[in-house]
Amino acid sequence: MRQSRFIFCIILLFTSVGEISAQEDIFGIDTKARRGRMSENNIGNFFRQAISNFSFELSAGGNYLLNDLSFLSNSPSEYPISQYRNLDNPRELNSNDTISFKGNGFGVPVNLGVRLNLFNLLIVGGGYGREMGSMNALNGSDYQFEFDNSAYTFDKLYGTVGLVLYDANRRRSFLKWRYRKFATQNVYMQSEKTQRMRQNYPWRFILEGEYGNLFVRKSPSPNFVVNNSPYYGLAFRVEREFSEYARFFVKSGVELREFTYQTQNIEEFQNIKQTLLGAQVGLSISIPGTKRCKVDGCGVVMKHLHNGVEYRGSSIFNLQNRRVGQWY
Repeated sequence: MRQSRFIFCIILLFTSVGEISAQEDIFGIDTKARRGRMSENNIGNFFRQAISNFSFELSAGGNYLLNDLSFLSNSPSEYPISQYRNLDNPRELNSNDTISFKGNGFGVPVNLGVRLNLFNLLIVGGGYGREMGSMNALNGSDYQFEFDNSAYTFDKLYGTVGLVLYDANRRRSFLKWRYRKFATQNVYMQSEKTQRMRQNYPWRFILEGEYGNLFVRKSPSPNFVVNNSPYYGLAFRVEREFSEYARFFVKSGVELREFTYQTQNIEEFQNIKQTLLGAQVGLSISIPGTKRCKVDGCGVVMKHLHNGVEYRGSSIFNLQNRRVGQWY
């Protein structure tokens, strides 16, 4: 009799637990520990998963310009070249003179772009930018190649391709490889590996290539035009995440450009090669595929489910699944 009562109590206990686990609380929060859908219908779910890979960013910074002109012309008199040194011995340039002119300048770029994250391995995108600055006259030997004015304004349309070198996923892979020499029975080292793998790692390092076309809005000279060939750039980018959707980044790199100084004689022109050394800081915001929870009375600040649909309870500038010490 006692054994029968004990078995009956056990069955009743498991039945009650199963009923409780199958139910939702008064706010409709799904207690199942699984990733939910982002929308109730299939089309909305696919759309939200797709847009969650896109991000918009705004950046600004400073550029240092290095201009290089290898001058050789059959008609040197058609160019704005003057002798500024050794004036006691003036001499006009002729067709046999070859002079290496060099100059510098400073620019301030502002860029607005969009990026697409492909499997946390490649990041492709593009954008529009404007650069405002000034160019100094070019100096070579005893001569100076002068522009009408120093100020310039360029617009650019560009595309980018970035290779993710190191991030949280690669850090976890690296930790697995580093702790491979410790046996599974070594509880201390295995616990240390687990603790380090669970840590929030907010950094991401990217090698980014850029190419695009320049458009002159304000030129140092009416004869100063953009070469038809596109420009190229290479930069190293470091990102620091505030949350899953917002991050601050710094990037520094080099760009290679070419310009043409065209005279009235269409057969006379000079190519000016420009090397740009720049650094930028910016803010990147990803499109949240998960909707903000608006269920009345629900005060959950972490990601959670309502009827199988995933919602977020915090701003995109906060970590969605915060841990001890991350509540702010």
